Amino acid sequence: MEKRIDIQQLEPDAFKAMRVLENYIQHSGLSKTYLYLIKIRASQINGCAFCINMHTSDALKQGETAQRIFLLNAWKETGLFTEEEKTILAITEEVTLISQNGLSDETYRLAEKLFDGNQIARIIMVVVTINAWNRIVISTKKTVV
Repeated sequence: MEKRIDIQQLEPDAFKAMRVLENYIQHSGLSKTYLYLIKIRASQINGCAFCINMHTSDALKQGETAQRIFLLNAWKETGLFTEEEKTILAITEEVTLISQNGLSDETYRLAEKLFDGNQIARIIMVVVTINAWNRIVISTKKTVV
């Protein structure tokens, strides 16, 4: 694989800003489970092997089951996820695939029934942030070692 730039080295302030956003997310009050589901699912959609590897490994260490991770890309077809998790996964997919209609009114209304406004804002910010990380990693061809 060809060598590409290292944004962290070349533009440390930009990378620092991303880390500040990541720190906010880690301390936002959303459960680790919610964070991992969002990060893994968005990374699957985006095809970011580096992030899939990192977040699935972290999720397993935090007690997530292998079965749920294995079936995450088919979450709609299983009974393994709660209503809240399914809503978060729908938001993740719709925001990640923003050009395909974006966050639907149906999904947003369901989220309003399950989460308060701050929680919805945090969920969206997690999705936006992992999508940014995926784009950085894929564009710079960071590899799994």
